[in-house]
This record gives sequence, structure tokens and C-alpha cells, in this order.
Amino acid sequence: MPDAESAAVAPRVVALTVTSVIDESPDSKSLVFAVPDEHRSRFEYRPGQFLTLRVPSDRTGSVARCYSLASSPHTDDALKVTVKRTEGGYGSNWLCDNIAAGATIDVLPPSGVFTPADLDADLLLWAAGSGITPVMSILKSVLAAGTGRVVLCYANHDERSVIFAAELRQLAARYAGRLTVLHWLESIQGLPTRAQLSGFARMFTGFQSFICGPEPFMAVVKDTLVEAGIPRTHIHLEVFQSLTGDPFADAPIDDEATDGEAAQAVVSLDGDVHTLRWPTNRNLVDVMLAAGIEVPFSCREGSCGSCAATLVDGDIDRGNAAILEADDIADGLFLACQARPLSESVKIEF
Repeated sequence: MPDAESAAVAPRVVALTVTSVIDESPDSKSLVFAVPDEHRSRFEYRPGQFLTLRVPSDRTGSVARCYSLASSPHTDDALKVTVKRTEGGYGSNWLCDNIAAGATIDVLPPSGVFTPADLDADLLLWAAGSGITPVMSILKSVLAAGTGRVVLCYANHDERSVIFAAELRQLAARYAGRLTVLHWLESIQGLPTRAQLSGFARMFTGFQSFICGPEPFMAVVKDTLVEAGIPRTHIHLEVFQSLTGDPFADAPIDDEATDGEAAQAVVSLDGDVHTLRWPTNRNLVDVMLAAGIEVPFSCREGSCGSCAATLVDGDIDRGNAAILEADDIADGLFLACQARPLSESVKIEF
């Protein structure tokens, strides 16, 4: 019989068929997926989450890449991710050059925490380039299933670079009383600065801000919002780093790693509470997988934030937490794939 960890991990990898490929801009395409009925529940998702795709590679067999869902669970029947070519980016260029309707690709179920807690809240959305992808999912979901107002500030190099231009125009016309779309074109206005954005940001201090795009853009927007006096709890950033490992592979079970000192971990996940023995030399994701618990994760290397959890009680070594904000860490957030216990007991919430 398969061990508990294999049983937990194996169903995560699903081969999805691409039903269509949509040209969104000269350098970006959307892939639309059909999900088999038997896996439909596993691919339920929240606005702003992402999929992890296994991209074939002649050198390494495959590479894993995370792409945000541009579709909305409230308006779209099929899953859609949007891929923009990046210079020297193997995964994005391979997908844009090789994937056509009828192709199949291995995918991990949706993950990520860049998602609004309340669709009735007023949102100030910031996107640059392909950062519009998760923002589009959030925008459509709020308009279709919530009551909140939405203001989108979308930055691109030029007019030809704007992804979802036609769809945004249609949505702005349909929801004229609730949606405002502002385009920022570098070719005309230059790169946005704090001085330029400050007055605009101060008009929406009561809104929740969601930011996605290149790191310099996100840094400028975040600093602008902080200077405008917007609470840190109202600022949400989507941070990705390139994956170097293989999240599709089963995590090896090291029997020796289960020996020695361990903490008692009480873990709350999706309404269930699990009590686990957490060895001090293992990370929490591997411990939960070994116990047959379907823990959210996509990389096991601290690069995607999928396994972010909150330390409610106890002490841990957070390990590599570079993608987390200092304020998030201060609030107890950590990455389960990196953390090790330091106290005899810990209490954790996902």
C-alpha cells in the first residue's frame, strides 16, 4: 500500500487539457483549461489565486512556473491563466511558443493568499504589465458577486502592451457606477513615482489595496500608500520568485528525521484541527503531508507564499521568509515549508 505522504501528494498533480489559446497582446497569451469532472472540486479557487504548471525542459526534464488565474470563479466556467513573455524567461516563452488547443499540461490545484476577504469591500487595485492577471480575477469577482467599488490603476509601457484592454472597456461601461479604470502609459507619462501617485492614493484611504507587478512598481506603490497613512492591513502584495525545485515531486520521507526532539503542533486548516508530532528537524509542510493532510503549498522553497500560516502560540524558526513583509512576520505569519519548531508546543492557523 502507498504510504500516507504518497497518497496525499499523488492526486495533487492533474493533467489538464488546453481548450483554447487567446492572444491578449503582442507578447501575452491566455491558456484556457478544461477540468475533468472527477477533479472539479480540487480546482475550486478564490479570486487572485494561481496555478503551478509543469513546463517541459530538454535540460532538466521540466520546470515549475506559477501563473495567476485571470478567470473569476463567479463569472467564468473554465480556468484561464495569462502568460506574458519575459526576456530570458524559459517557462513563459516555451508556453507562448508551443502550447496550442488540445495540448495537455500537468497542473497543481489553485493556491495563493492574494485574495480579498470580503467582496463587498471597496478595492483600490494596482497592476503593471502581466500583474493585471490576478487583479482581473479580483475585479470581476467583486463586480459580479459583491457590492464594493473598484478603482484600477493599470501601468504599461504603451497602449499596445495593455492586456485585457477590450474586456476592461466593456466592464467599465457595464459597471460605470462602481468601476473606474485609469491607465498609466510609460511611453507618455514615464515610470510612476511616489510624488505622482501620492495625491491619487490619498483619495482612497478607506479602500483595500491589492498590488501586483514588477518589484520596482510594487515598491513605489507600497511606499506611496504607507506615506498616505493607509494601514498596513489594507495593503496586499502578490510576490513571486522563480522556482528552482520541483513541487510536482513527492517529498522524500526521511525516517531518521522523525526521531529526536519534537513539538506538539495543533494546526487549524479548513475548519479541521489536527494534533501532530512536529520533529525539530523537519518543516511543517512535510510533516503534514506525511500525516495525510492536504496542506496548501506549491514550491517547498519559500518562493510562492502558498503555505503561509499564522503562529498563534509558541515559537518557531521561520527559516527563509524573504518574500514576507516585516509587518506580516510581526503579525505571526510564516511559511510552513521553511519553519521548524523551537518550543515544546505550537498552535497554528492556515
